[in-house]
Amino acid sequence: MQYETVSEAINDLKKRGFSEDFNLEENCLVCNAKKFSPEEFEITEVYRFEGPSDPADQAIVYGIEGKDGTRGSLVNGFGYSSEPMGEAIVKKLKMHTH
Repeated sequence: MQYETVSEAINDLKKRGFSEDFNLEENCLVCNAKKFSPEEFEITEVYRFEGPSDPADQAIVYGIEGKDGTRGSLVNGFGYSSEPMGEAIVKKLKMHTH
């Protein structure tokens, strides 16, 4: 599926049950104060957005599912706007964007 905007992708993911918001920390993902190590979640969907003229508009939206059934999305920049994170998280995210 192709989306025109990041918000369109997030809204559709929410409609399909990816209702939680994941956030990055150095060596894990966090959702509602619960931490997920790289082994505790799977990336099931990836949508990449490239700004036509501004590198700051570059983002990737991930549909993520925790082994405990938690489903949500993570938005991360790439290139100049990527968040600092631990090596294991970087490896897990990168294998789904190429």
